Amino acid sequence: MNYPKIYLVLDNCFAIKRWVEPETWGPLIKQLGFDYVEASFDNEADFFYSPDWYLDEWFERVKAVEAAQDIRIANFFTGYQTYRTAGLAHPNPKMARHMLEGWVKPAIERLGARGSGIGFSLHAYPDRVLQDPELYKKETRKVSELLSEIGGIAKDNGNIPVCVEAMYAPHQTPWTIEGTKNFLRDIYNIGQNPVYTTIDMGHMVGQVRFQKPSRDAVRKSIEAAIEGRVFTEPWLGGDTTYAIWEKAIKDKDTGDGILDAIEADMARYPHLFSFDPADSDPYAWLEALACYSPIMHMQQTNGVTSSHAAFTEDNNAAGIIDGARLLAAIAKSYEKEDPAMPPKAEAIYLSFEIFASNAEHPREIKNKLKETCAYWRTFIPKDGMPLDELIERLK
Repeated sequence: MNYPKIYLVLDNCFAIKRWVEPETWGPLIKQLGFDYVEASFDNEADFFYSPDWYLDEWFERVKAVEAAQDIRIANFFTGYQTYRTAGLAHPNPKMARHMLEGWVKPAIERLGARGSGIGFSLHAYPDRVLQDPELYKKETRKVSELLSEIGGIAKDNGNIPVCVEAMYAPHQTPWTIEGTKNFLRDIYNIGQNPVYTTIDMGHMVGQVRFQKPSRDAVRKSIEAAIEGRVFTEPWLGGDTTYAIWEKAIKDKDTGDGILDAIEADMARYPHLFSFDPADSDPYAWLEALACYSPIMHMQQTNGVTSSHAAFTEDNNAAGIIDGARLLAAIAKSYEKEDPAMPPKAEAIYLSFEIFASNAEHPREIKNKLKETCAYWRTFIPKDGMPLDELIERLK
């Protein structure tokens, strides 16, 4: 069994608008206890809003800071302005191509030259696509082809890892465990260009809202609406399904015929549902997919919100992410084989994506990041240690 090497990494998103130069956030990250960095494109290094002369200068400054501080930017991740677009699933294919040619390709060329990986969430399906099952299939194929092309660009530029972040709602794929497996298989099977995913420990909070309701739950919702009782509206997926449901309420119909019609229409929209409660369990995600997640996003979560909280004593007391349990779940993923998937990751970068609010004092930000590092150093005392050794030392 070839287990991966594990690294602790701090995303410099915490430093946005505060420590904006490599010469400021680089030494700070070293002082906080981290030797590896994930650079957010939002922290003054975006390939759409930064001119080439500035990027030339910025990468040279980064290189100098890395040498001076003995740190390394292992990976780069999506900036907010690109994340907020339909991106590679844009309804205008020229805009999707512009995203690839104008942002993704130049980023990979720069990062490949220095051996850094890249991760992003760069596609979202407009609602009209979600409401048309055949159009959804066509658009999904187009996105997969673009991502396969991106995987090929990465292969030609140092073979750096490319990760698509898993999200938690139907319009941003991948968002379920089985859907993520199919997502990675489909991309890899197009051209044998590996593309991976990024599991985020807090991105399992939305799937529960999109679970397919039982027949009885649908019937009870109709009955409650007819009787004027307060009820939670079920997630039915497509607009056409809701139209049938609303007609049932209007006609005061809870018979088998109308329930059959609702269930048949829901079946037209499988892409809009989470069918497995495990989709809401971060450890289930790790056991299934950690070996295909070389860049992993770390945050403490209570399982209800994704607030990108630090691993402080108070947060850990209420949180569900535990170091020993996380490492064990990652190991389970390496014990499974699937020849249709891309090669398993040889290294996993546990990247702490901890947000800072505008009202936090700088000292508060620093303290919570120091505490985060201290907590995780009890599980990963040295970067680059093999996973099996880390698990063995915890016994």
